[in-house]
Amino acid sequence: MTERKKRTIEEIRNSKTSGEKMVYTSVPDYTSAQWAEAAGVDVVVVGDSLAMIAHGHSSTIPATMEMMVLHAQAVRRGAPNTFSLGCMPYQSYHTEEKALANATRFMQEGGCDAVKPQGGKSQAHVLKAMVAAGIPTASHIGMAPHRVAMYGGFRIQGRTPEAAMEILEDALAIQDAGCFMLEFEAVPAPIARLISEQLEIPTIGIGAGAGTDGQILLSYDLLGVFTDFKPKFTKRYANLTEVAVDGLSRYVADVKGGTFPDDDHSYSAKPEVVEAFAEMIEKRRQI
Repeated sequence: MTERKKRTIEEIRNSKTSGEKMVYTSVPDYTSAQWAEAAGVDVVVVGDSLAMIAHGHSSTIPATMEMMVLHAQAVRRGAPNTFSLGCMPYQSYHTEEKALANATRFMQEGGCDAVKPQGGKSQAHVLKAMVAAGIPTASHIGMAPHRVAMYGGFRIQGRTPEAAMEILEDALAIQDAGCFMLEFEAVPAPIARLISEQLEIPTIGIGAGAGTDGQILLSYDLLGVFTDFKPKFTKRYANLTEVAVDGLSRYVADVKGGTFPDDDHSYSAKPEVVEAFAEMIEKRRQI
């Protein structure tokens, strides 16, 4: 099997003009990263959504740098030939100094090829500092999960002309900061398309329609692994939870019924070894 060639920043940037739709998926661990690489995904994303899907939290806020670096290392091992994007967790980039230190951890310790904080105009100075330091940087606008408390929950953004203009201004600030791409989340499809048309850098959408330059979904969502809830924008391509529960149920039944393990799933020993061992046990009892 030919070793896969990792996508480059230049190729991702050029997708804006080449028309190639880039495929991103968020993966939390070694095995899902292996699946993504085998399937031909362009970019694996170590998303702080793993605080929810892998750790059971109700939002992304509890994700820490220690948690993210550990998962990034696992993803890198699982997908060594796929471009890896590390999502910076809550409050890990609120100052230039902190952003540079934590982004460096993603690159050096986590093995990521680029990083992605959240924010536009308000974070422009931080984004510029990261780019100036030679760190490939993207950003995330629209429904930014780190601001979910300010929204009062997961809310669609850009539903009025004024709100849409705010998102456009954020997008332009991200572009001006030197970022190589940006992500829209939970933005009406026509709004995301119009904003994307104003930009020179590629846009990736999640719940933002088909007018962006690429798409991202959580692998655990699209494969039916995480089933606590299903966002409107997620299309289910498999139902692995159903398969897993069925398999585990049959395992439980076999063990309870005494049919597992059988000879085919056990190691054997030579009869003379068993006999000699039994004699040793008997002698030990007599001492």
